[in-house]
Amino acid sequence: VDASSCPQRIREIICKTAQRLHIQAVFVANRSIPIPQYSSCCRLEVTAAEDQAADKYILTHANPGDMVITRDIPLAKQLVDAQVRVLNDRGTVYTSENIGERLSVRNFMYELCANGLSPERCKTFGKKEVMEFAQAFDRETQRVLRTAP
Repeated sequence: VDASSCPQRIREIICKTAQRLHIQAVFVANRSIPIPQYSSCCRLEVTAAEDQAADKYILTHANPGDMVITRDIPLAKQLVDAQVRVLNDRGTVYTSENIGERLSVRNFMYELCANGLSPERCKTFGKKEVMEFAQAFDRETQRVLRTAP
């Protein structure tokens, strides 16, 4: 899990699932992030404080067949290219079919912001988004487990 921007409620869902299924959940950040302590299946890896250190750790340690939770689209692109299943914290699954478009839109929005033309942001993160994540996470976790050796 790319933990630096992962909401607390999503971290809780991930840890509960890891505990229920007896699988390992690794949260990676370049600073200490609180993760639920009731599960021995969840751990935090704190990387160096430098920029992109957590992304580099994830890229180095994620393998085909793993699943990564991130909202970082450039990181998601690299992971999808490495055949790692990628999901964001709102339940969107990134695939080889949709990641190119997502990256293109992200880069376009980045350019707008860099030129002072930032569009309005009004996306909320509430119960609906948490539920969508939980459903997608459960579905994708089951897919990963079915295809695991």
